[in-house]
Amino acid sequence: MLNLKHLASVCCLLFTLLSAHAQLGFSHELGVIAGPLQFRSDYGVREDSKTNIGNSGFGIGVVHYINFSYRADCNCYTTDTYFNDHFKIRNEISYNKTNLEHLGKWVSANRTTIEAEQLRTHKGVAENLDIGTQLEFFPLSIRDFQGFAYNFAPFVSLGVHYTSYTPEVSTTYANPNTAAIGDVTDPSNFYSGWEPGSVDASPGSTWSVVSSVGVRYKLTKLSDLMLDLRWQYYFDDNVDGLDHQLESNKYNDWLVWLNVGYIFYLD
Repeated sequence: MLNLKHLASVCCLLFTLLSAHAQLGFSHELGVIAGPLQFRSDYGVREDSKTNIGNSGFGIGVVHYINFSYRADCNCYTTDTYFNDHFKIRNEISYNKTNLEHLGKWVSANRTTIEAEQLRTHKGVAENLDIGTQLEFFPLSIRDFQGFAYNFAPFVSLGVHYTSYTPEVSTTYANPNTAAIGDVTDPSNFYSGWEPGSVDASPGSTWSVVSSVGVRYKLTKLSDLMLDLRWQYYFDDNVDGLDHQLESNKYNDWLVWLNVGYIFYLD
């Protein structure tokens, strides 16, 4: 499970950010997001449909927005500038978890080699806690959307997240030449083509770049529904607990997350 100290640190940091932003007078929005994701890692076969569908998980999160178009301290609109009317800052704490296994042609039923069995019995879990900030751009006027000039407001975003990862690894393979049956610290219990140290479930942290495209739907004066498709690329290849050095290992771990959110205007 994720380190409680990391979670407490993240919550304290978010509280500090919210307190600082509150002093600026801009209005705020708070929401929740949740939805399915595909974790693209070193498990399975790259670009294989069975791998991508099979290694799917779920994510949830809490989001906070700074809305520059309206001032909470005076209940009035801000200066009508392009930035104020088309950009928001999104702060977020989110959590995602994916069960991982090797899928695709190398573990098909007709393969009876030791290597195939080592891959079939190797399982993992990617578990991540994120905190970060994104800048969201709305091509249409934020003021007009809040005034019900239209019901839908598309957006794109780009930002940076800090990720605390706690992967898990397991195997049921029994190496006949060793007493370490199912021992995840014994490299001989895993695929023989990998270098020693490729399997490492040590917790750690890294940065990631996050980009998304989405749309908001105006429910009421003070609430929106949101649909958001996210791409997140980690600056580390051990987020899933596996970093093999084969030629097919071209990229660090990344994910695609489709989430639905409910956003409430605080001011």
